[in-house]
Amino acid sequence: MAALLALCLPAQVSAAQSSPSRPLRLVVGSSPGGLTDLMARATAVALTPMLGQNVVVDNRPGASGNIGMELVSRSPADGHTLLLISNGNVVVAPYLYRLPFDPINDLVPVFHMADAPHLIVVSGTLPVRDLREFIAYARANPGKVSYGSAGAGSAPHLSADRFARVAGLQLVHVPYKGVGPGLPDLVAGRIQMMMITLGTARPHLPGGALKPLAVSSKRRLTGLPEVPTSEEAGLPGWEMTTWFGVFAPRGTGPGIVNPLNAKLQAMIDEPRGRQRVIDFGCEPVGGPARSFAELVRADHRAWGQIVKEAGLKLE
Repeated sequence: MAALLALCLPAQVSAAQSSPSRPLRLVVGSSPGGLTDLMARATAVALTPMLGQNVVVDNRPGASGNIGMELVSRSPADGHTLLLISNGNVVVAPYLYRLPFDPINDLVPVFHMADAPHLIVVSGTLPVRDLREFIAYARANPGKVSYGSAGAGSAPHLSADRFARVAGLQLVHVPYKGVGPGLPDLVAGRIQMMMITLGTARPHLPGGALKPLAVSSKRRLTGLPEVPTSEEAGLPGWEMTTWFGVFAPRGTGPGIVNPLNAKLQAMIDEPRGRQRVIDFGCEPVGGPARSFAELVRADHRAWGQIVKEAGLKLE
């Protein structure tokens, strides 16, 4: 696991300083338990002895990641504060909230770590075996089937909303402060469905606590090849993917961003590092910081249309 655990090495703070001079804060915009949090905590454990400084994971859940993003956006651009977060937080939030900061301009894209197609999972208590049966069940119970998300406007929320519209279903949205807090309710059957990544779902699959019905990508997941794509399962036209990326505060210069990007790229290029990303249910991506910045802006424009179609309002 060491190859992935070193993913968040801070870059040079200056030409003469190649490591942090005080504890490093790695901010996560969600509660403990989700994939982003798991990545951050594993990274912190590995980095502390490597850097000779404590690496502290700072969970700032709430408002679909806005609290964590604002904290980082207002932090000094000195390499001691980084953000590990997903696309739903960065590119969707500006359409839903009156924010005191601008995620697109106040955060500096550093590295496109991985993509994670969404997995449709239902509670093991639900009497369905596949996607067709779940759709039939939901149609027979309009307004009585609920799904959890990581918060209003989060990628899991918009993914489930789009799924419901494509399938012609009336589902009830139950927002949580991150994916982790919603999992106990899903396992217990208090909510019936969630859109989550394989890494988050994996611990609950072997015993049948959660049932995977389909994956929202063109190809089956490497780590879960027996689960069909949405199209194979009978619902063409629904594809949604979450990306995970590392960001720094506005004003962080190339002297920090570029060396950090190079370290991250080396990690996912290493075979064990790539496999660890795949084991998390993700597909390694990488590339220069410039390309990631272009993706963030393009994704922001594309999700604006999705938000409009969903009819979401400020909350």
